[in-house]
Amino acid sequence: MDKRTIIAIILSFAVVLAFQYFFVKPAPQQPATPSSKEGQVAPQKAPSKSQPAPAAALAPAKALRPTVVSAPAREIRVETPLYVAVFTTKGAGLESFKLKAYRKTLNENSDMVGLVEVKEGMAPPLAVSFADSSVNIAPDSVYRADSDSVVLAQAGESRRLNFSLATPEGVQVEKTFIFYADRYHADLEVRVFNPTAANLNEKAQLSWNQYVDPKAVEDSYGHDGPIYSIKDDVETVTVSKMEARKVFPPPVSWGGFESKYFIAALIPKQPSLTGLVTVKDDSNQVTVALEGPTNIVPTGQAAVFGYSLYLGPKEHKALTAEGVGLENAIDFGSWIKWLALPLLIALNFLYKFVNNYGVAILILTAVIKVIFWPLGNKSYKSMKDMQKLQPLINELRTKYKDDKQRLNQEVMQLYRTYKINPMGGCLPILIQIPVFFGLYKTLLYSIELRHQPFVWWIQDLSAKDPYYITPIIMGATMFWQQKMTPSAGDPMQQKVMLAMPIIFTFLFLNFPSGLVIYWLFNNILSIGQQYYINKKLV
Repeated sequence: MDKRTIIAIILSFAVVLAFQYFFVKPAPQQPATPSSKEGQVAPQKAPSKSQPAPAAALAPAKALRPTVVSAPAREIRVETPLYVAVFTTKGAGLESFKLKAYRKTLNENSDMVGLVEVKEGMAPPLAVSFADSSVNIAPDSVYRADSDSVVLAQAGESRRLNFSLATPEGVQVEKTFIFYADRYHADLEVRVFNPTAANLNEKAQLSWNQYVDPKAVEDSYGHDGPIYSIKDDVETVTVSKMEARKVFPPPVSWGGFESKYFIAALIPKQPSLTGLVTVKDDSNQVTVALEGPTNIVPTGQAAVFGYSLYLGPKEHKALTAEGVGLENAIDFGSWIKWLALPLLIALNFLYKFVNNYGVAILILTAVIKVIFWPLGNKSYKSMKDMQKLQPLINELRTKYKDDKQRLNQEVMQLYRTYKINPMGGCLPILIQIPVFFGLYKTLLYSIELRHQPFVWWIQDLSAKDPYYITPIIMGATMFWQQKMTPSAGDPMQQKVMLAMPIIFTFLFLNFPSGLVIYWLFNNILSIGQQYYINKKLV
């Protein structure tokens, strides 16, 4: 393959990077049980299963008025080694959920990362309501809690927190949370007991409510907003483009609210019977809610709605442990995920030994270079051979300048005579492009690299180089490498090739410093390899 083809390939690569940088912007970014105490109506008959009796055997349900219990709300603090949560008896939901291991900025005294953002008058996240039900208990009803605080300190420990509510009609609602000391996972069971004389139709709706600041600066590489999985397909919703209300039918595997590195996910125990609702109101409140199933609750029995919760970082291992495909919330990309995940596993493995992700990136780069070393040798040798043929090719171009078909035939015959593969110079480069994109995704979206230092001025491998030192050095090494590359006789082609380092330098200015370090070190290793081949072929 001649120099024009190589230039076309490299320019295509640059166009892809430019498109990724300037145009591909994901949606904006970005959370026991002792028995019930006073005010709780004890069940007269516990149901054996959450499934209701057949509808045909039940009398029509009597519609009751929505119930709002007026009482002072109080806070219940839940603390584990991983997070600090503050629940409120108003709606039995969250006022705050902060992650102990993650700070908002590099300053160790900065606030912990929080998953909850609500404004005055908003229903709290994890509120449960019963719209389209016989008894519609309002999401801001005030519950009774069976504890003032919950503290877990030892690995493997779990505790319960129970909220209860009795309506004027006697209908009893219980929300029971189960927390685990060493997990971001929690369980939630909502039980509705019917002591009335009428059968009830109850359809629970568990909501995550989040305020989104319309003036917030968007992260070009992240997403703050609703995310959900239906039939194993993960979709995100751009907040600025949200409809006022949208309903998605079952089956829903999970739904929630995410940012680039964190997620609050609601997981139904009955996904085949659970739908999803997204809502955005005029006050910039965004709601993602699991809706259903509908249970018919006979008198003296209870309906049970079960959920799992994941409130925490997008750690691949922790998300995978949920067993519902929650790990797909990490934006590795569907077509390159098969490569990004092994690279992440390799980085984490190396980190165990060197305790520095920057050093781990350098080692991984060297390993990749060793793997592709034979292909690189073949590429450089092929380009060297092509350079030797350039005078003969120029003679053919002059001789057959008016006969393109004959020119191509003669050039191909020349390749066969000297046993040169025209694809030999570019094929190794093409093979390495997926590795670049796989590592790009790994370094950009893996929370493991968030706020991880390398050396000196680089204190966050997931952020750009604050002084643009590494991108500039990267461009210089790329220029050096181009000067060493065997060149064709066309001066215009040589100028285009030498312009590539400038283009790539500007593209890399705002890339994560971890990715720039990879490309820079790869250039240095390539220069060494090219120097070795050039000396060997002299």
